[in-house]
Amino acid sequence: MKVFRSSLFRALCAIVIGVLLILYREQTITWITIAIGVLFFLSGVISVVSYYSAKHHAQETEVYDAEGRLIAGGKPVFPIVGIGSLFLGIILALMPNTFITWLMYILAAVLILGAINQYMNLATVAKGGHVGLVFWLLPSIILMIGIVAIVHPAAIASAPLFIIGWSMLFYGVVECVNAIKINHERKKNVPQQPAPQPAEAIEAPQEEAQEPEQNP
Repeated sequence: MKVFRSSLFRALCAIVIGVLLILYREQTITWITIAIGVLFFLSGVISVVSYYSAKHHAQETEVYDAEGRLIAGGKPVFPIVGIGSLFLGIILALMPNTFITWLMYILAAVLILGAINQYMNLATVAKGGHVGLVFWLLPSIILMIGIVAIVHPAAIASAPLFIIGWSMLFYGVVECVNAIKINHERKKNVPQQPAPQPAEAIEAPQEEAQEPEQNP
C-alpha cells in the first residue's frame, strides 16, 4: 500500500509539473524551476522511504502457484526514478539559474527513467497476472518522446517546454493508471485466509464425542 501511495504521489507531482510547464513556461521560469525542484525532491524522498519500508516488511520467500505466477513474497522494485528525482530536486532548487538552459534535457531524462521504471513495475506484475498490450505501449510513447528530446531536440525546437510539459502530464496519468493496475493485481494474487469457524461450531462436535454410547 505504501508503494501504491508513493506511485500516486509521484504521478501527482508529474501532473503538477506538466501543468506548470504548459501554462507558465515563459513567465517566471526561475521560480518554476525552483518549484519543480521542490516537487522532484519530495517525490524522491517519498519513493525512497516507501521502498525501504516495503523492503523491510517484504517476505523473503517467494511463493508461486501451480502456473508459475508469483502470489506472495518478492522484493519491491528499486526506486530508480526516486533516487534521480531526489538529486535532481536538490540541484534545481538550489541552482535554478544554472540549469534553466538544461531544463528540457533534464526533464527528458526524467521521462526516460520514468518509462524504464514503469517497464520494471509491469514486468513484476506480469509474473503474477496478465498485463495488456496497452500498458506496455504507454511507457513506450513516453520513452520515445524522452529520447527524441535528447537525441534530436530540433524536432521539438518550436516549443520544447510545452511538449515536455504535455509529456510530463501524460506520464503522470500513465503512472496513476499503472499504479491502480498493479495494486489491483497484487490484491487479486494475495492468498485468502480461510474464514474462522464460530466457537459453537467447534465446541459442538467435541460435546457429541464426549456423550457415552448407550447399550441397546
